[in-house]
Amino acid sequence: MIQVRNAVKSVSSHYNKQTMLRHLSIRNYAIAEQLDIEFASGMTVITGETGAGKSIILGAMSLILGDRADREVVRSGSDRADISAEFDVSRLSSARQWLGENTLEADEPELCLIRRSVSADGRSRAWINNSQVTLQALSTLGNLLMDIHSQHEHHSLLKKATHQWLLDDYAGLRADAEEMRVISEHWKHSRKALDDLQQASRDQSAQLELARYQLAELEELDLAEAELENLDEELDQLTHAESRLGNLQRLLLLCREDDETTIIQMLQHAQQLLEQSGQTDALRSITEMLNTALIQVEEAASEINRLIDRIEINPERLVEVNQRLGDIHQLARKHKVRPDELFDLLSRLQEQLHDEVQTTDEIRRLQAEIDDLHATWLTRATGISKQRRDAAVRLGKAVNEQLQALSMRDARLTVSLQETVTDRPQAHGLEQAEFLISTNAGQAPKPLTRIASGGELSRISLAIQVITALTSDTPTLVFDEVDVGIGGGVARTVGKLLRQLGTRSQVFCVTHQALVASQADHHLLVSKHSDHNKTQSQITALTDEQRLLEIARMLGGDAEDSGQPSAESLAHARELTAGG
Repeated sequence: MIQVRNAVKSVSSHYNKQTMLRHLSIRNYAIAEQLDIEFASGMTVITGETGAGKSIILGAMSLILGDRADREVVRSGSDRADISAEFDVSRLSSARQWLGENTLEADEPELCLIRRSVSADGRSRAWINNSQVTLQALSTLGNLLMDIHSQHEHHSLLKKATHQWLLDDYAGLRADAEEMRVISEHWKHSRKALDDLQQASRDQSAQLELARYQLAELEELDLAEAELENLDEELDQLTHAESRLGNLQRLLLLCREDDETTIIQMLQHAQQLLEQSGQTDALRSITEMLNTALIQVEEAASEINRLIDRIEINPERLVEVNQRLGDIHQLARKHKVRPDELFDLLSRLQEQLHDEVQTTDEIRRLQAEIDDLHATWLTRATGISKQRRDAAVRLGKAVNEQLQALSMRDARLTVSLQETVTDRPQAHGLEQAEFLISTNAGQAPKPLTRIASGGELSRISLAIQVITALTSDTPTLVFDEVDVGIGGGVARTVGKLLRQLGTRSQVFCVTHQALVASQADHHLLVSKHSDHNKTQSQITALTDEQRLLEIARMLGGDAEDSGQPSAESLAHARELTAGG
């Protein structure tokens, strides 16, 4: 069982505004069975003999930052390794924004809980505030929460994007740069919308040309909405006018001519016969029916006469109607629709070409919007570019002064601004910043990624962070190998810079230097113990007295055969901590 012994100056109950990583819990990781550590703000050093297990803490931190893991990290005999970390994000606006955008906020918005589980078969899962996430999401958030300064993939200063926002923050351009980024994103969205519309317009150009041709033919035909139905009815009337007239004339003769065979004469004769037969009730009823029939026949004759007067024999009009119907049917066949669908086709074509007009108007509007956005972006980017160039010189000078104090006298940091060759608005502006370093006199500056020494890279990182921490949202910083290859006064300077940085950000430092450790606000000791063929690491949060003993041990002044620090080493340790 691995436990943290002793309290770190009441950190379990008091966190100030600079605390970021509050708690780290490790289960069955490497040789660690169980480990729970609470952290405080300021500078914390982690010391111990080589091979004692300091890498356990750094490895666990890497996993919660989204590092890839394999089954080798799982403690022998365990099903899985579990790591969880609690962060205070109240001072990290970028982290809070990311959590909000991804709907991963905790019930307490200033807190963020990360969990990582690695099974014995190598499978891994991750959670942010109890929501399962991908490793990519975890890595994105991890970069906002913690920065490990060593030859490590989580070293943010190895990423050019970090150089850009550090420079912009140093120049006081964060708001301007964000506004420029928003403008560029708006431009990209509008540009894509325009490209899509123009492509759609090109794809439909042949269809629209056909639609214009068809519409011209239909408009020339000038078909009214109910015309086809009316023409069919008129054609029927004109075609059957002669036969209909003859039939009606003959029918009229049957009704009205003075002939005994006409209907009216026959009805009148029937009336006379009834009158001669007497006036019984039955006969009176028949008489009434005959009278009614006679009246109706006379009315029918009058109606027939009126119809005869309206019937017109017009061969010329018949030709016109036939021609008009022929034109309508011919155009319907050409457009592969029924004749009664031509009017609807006309409406659809008109609507389609109206949409084309609207598309053309939208293309013009988008083009004008894109031009305005580009002009606005260029104005912003030009102003930002000038301020960046001024700030790049000042930042390089300030960092180089720190490098001198860190015994890197020949090292020179140059903030290079590489012009972006494109006419499209970019989120980063007209140029991209990159930190270049030369560690030897006469050597051309190179990107930070090409620094061979982890110790050099850590010291360069320290110099940069000390300068930029005043202007940037600085996450929890972890420095590993920062004291490699240095000693004496330089080590003490490194310790003082780390302590200074700890006043503005939470700082962890893995060190072998007593001069560095003596500057810390808090001290964690990693040791390794074997018991019954079982090796475990132990991490202890040191009290003030224990800290003196550890710093004295680091000074290398053990009393002869006692295994305890000598009086001289203890005195030196007291002097170092008192003067920290």
